[in-house]
Amino acid sequence: MIKQLMSEDIKDYLKSNSKIILLDVRTEGEWDGYGKPDGEKLGLKTYFLTIKDENFVNEFKDLLISKDYEILTMCKVGQRSQFVAQLLEKNDYICTNISDGFDGWKSSDLPCL
Repeated sequence: MIKQLMSEDIKDYLKSNSKIILLDVRTEGEWDGYGKPDGEKLGLKTYFLTIKDENFVNEFKDLLISKDYEILTMCKVGQRSQFVAQLLEKNDYICTNISDGFDGWKSSDLPCL
């Protein structure tokens, strides 16, 4: 079962977890139209990778992220990122879904690009 995390709890969550990265799986149109999370300001290395086809997991593996890191997955409202978290978990990655997505990130006044 994928752990769920609300955006408003991210700062506190990061205080007790240091090996975490952020993965935004929205589309380029969403990034251009709505903005991007600036996870770097929170100490989160941030990756942007759109789900295009069945090669998504291989494209993610090409990023060479250690399986020692927990992956916070994000989309617009939390559904695609849940799907991605499940895919990655099947490949032995540790994942947590940001359940309110980028909409929640923005409404929680977390940093954006």
